[in-house]
Amino acid sequence: MIEFYSENQFKLKEEEEISKWISSVITSEGCIEGEITYIFCDDEYLHKLNLQFLNHDTLTDIISFDNSLGKEIHGEIYISTQRVEENAKEYNVTFDDELHRVIIHGILHYCGYKDKSKADQEIMRTKENDALQMRTFL
Repeated sequence: MIEFYSENQFKLKEEEEISKWISSVITSEGCIEGEITYIFCDDEYLHKLNLQFLNHDTLTDIISFDNSLGKEIHGEIYISTQRVEENAKEYNVTFDDELHRVIIHGILHYCGYKDKSKADQEIMRTKENDALQMRTFL
């Protein structure tokens, strides 16, 4: 089950379609959908989590807490809509396109993809692009 919550004024458009898309990406990766919660928030909220749980004093667009059991995906994904907006401007893409990339980025981590090394980043970006191509709701 995929659920969406907001700690700020953000309201996700097309929740049902996005849930179906996320589910299809999970299945395409050979994983099983468990309980996945997305929490949309602002920079301040996410920065506090980053300090508290990761000891990182930086702003970020996403933090994910993976509670997966083998191939069964479970977790909480926190997304700063402020960072997404800034990144969209920086990368010259729409807010929705950047948001969808970040949404699926967290899921890909749960499916086992990393992004610490240059090689891992290239694989992650390819997987993100593949997943974005699967969007049928846009």
